[in-house]
Amino acid sequence: QVQLVESGGELVQAGGSLRLSCAVSGRTASSYAMGWFRQAPGKEREFVAAISRGGVNTNYADSVKGRFTISRDNAKNTVYLQMNSLKPEDTAVYYCAASQRVYGSTRPAEYGYWGQGTQVTVSS
Repeated sequence: QVQLVESGGELVQAGGSLRLSCAVSGRTASSYAMGWFRQAPGKEREFVAAISRGGVNTNYADSVKGRFTISRDNAKNTVYLQMNSLKPEDTAVYYCAASQRVYGSTRPAEYGYWGQGTQVTVSS
């Protein structure tokens, strides 16, 4: 029902910033709560941030609080993840996900649609 395409991942130095984008197609973005997850080699996919359908409510993993900001522009069918003060441990493939819920969940299983991922590498 919906297709998600992430972009913006690249190599960046520690302390730098990066903005990821998730383009939503097939359905209007406002129909879904959205989330960002990441997965590093050898580790399980972990929750990063989530945002409600209307963009009013957000929540973050403790590891990124104060550094990352999730936002959305439903008129552009796009969700963003602004990442500041990046650390080497932020290195991972970042995935955008869509849920039919009004509010985003921290659990991957509650998201029905996923993008292909975009690689973020933070060098020391």
